[in-house]
Amino acid sequence: MTVAPLEAVVEIQPRARVDVLDARALASAAYGDAFEGYARCLYVSPHTTAGYFPQNLARRLTARGAALERYLGLFRAMFPEGAGYQHDKLELRTELPPAQRDVEPTNGDSHLAFMASGLEACVSYEMQQPGPVFFVDLDGLNGATPRRRISTLVGYNDEVEVVRTTIEIPVSPHPIEAVNLRDARFGLASRLAELIDTHGVTKGRVRLELAPAERNASLTVNEYETLLMQHDLADVLRNPLRFAAEKARHAWHDPRAVPVKAVEYAKYDLVRAANRLMDTLGLSASRLERLLARAVEVPASRLLRRKRAVNLLVSDVKTPGRGAVVEGTFQAPILVQWRPTLEGRRTVDVVLSRFL
Repeated sequence: MTVAPLEAVVEIQPRARVDVLDARALASAAYGDAFEGYARCLYVSPHTTAGYFPQNLARRLTARGAALERYLGLFRAMFPEGAGYQHDKLELRTELPPAQRDVEPTNGDSHLAFMASGLEACVSYEMQQPGPVFFVDLDGLNGATPRRRISTLVGYNDEVEVVRTTIEIPVSPHPIEAVNLRDARFGLASRLAELIDTHGVTKGRVRLELAPAERNASLTVNEYETLLMQHDLADVLRNPLRFAAEKARHAWHDPRAVPVKAVEYAKYDLVRAANRLMDTLGLSASRLERLLARAVEVPASRLLRRKRAVNLLVSDVKTPGRGAVVEGTFQAPILVQWRPTLEGRRTVDVVLSRFL
């Protein structure tokens, strides 16, 4: 007998600004073993500073002691809280009404760490593999107040590809650029709605993936806020230690010595964090170690390069019988490039699939 996919929402209560909670256990507490009978489960976060690691990476980080904590510590060293992010200068955030600026969290560090660390808003896990599924929150408190967090879970047994197409995204000749794929000029949202409606998908996902020939670019899902994307992210792509060095400046009392000391301090702090992680993992020459070790010498594009695809949930929870892409209020798929393309455009493959 075919079992229909199951969709439900779990409430998540962060206990600290950076917190890790087991969404699988929370689902079990709320719904019993309802999801455990499915072959796979899609875990979806509508937030831009909290999400999930892909299962393979999560398995490596949870296999040994404090590896997950130290992995997150690496990116907290690279993106320290309160390091002068443009995103945090709320007086410049003209898109926010004055009342909102008074309560808006300053979390530029959390957005950048989310994008660089490999966290995703939508991941699929094999349920036969035991163990926790960690919801990682990088901005769980606003002051002393916990932020309201939720996560959608969709249990399913199989997935079939329904349709595959491509879209062309115009990009500027600027070497560093972040493009909001939700922008109506590109027609992605209307195209996805048309495909979902035409093929009658009510539970499934859309996968956006850079075409195989695309280089020097990545995809992510985050908040497309101008100061964050055009200033903070661009600064990181030019110099991954930009904000670590900015934070280090406050540790020195001799202003004349600040530039050199700050950069050296930042490198030391980052390498020390990477070494703690590698000691915990018991690795000496892993791909991850080489990647992180070189991050102090080359642009942060090396950290973003592996993110060539993002997933978006398709659900009919709002209008039963009619599927639609589900995104958080501030979420948008974003294309990031750190070198221009001669063609002035980039190709993104779009795959719509149905859950069974």
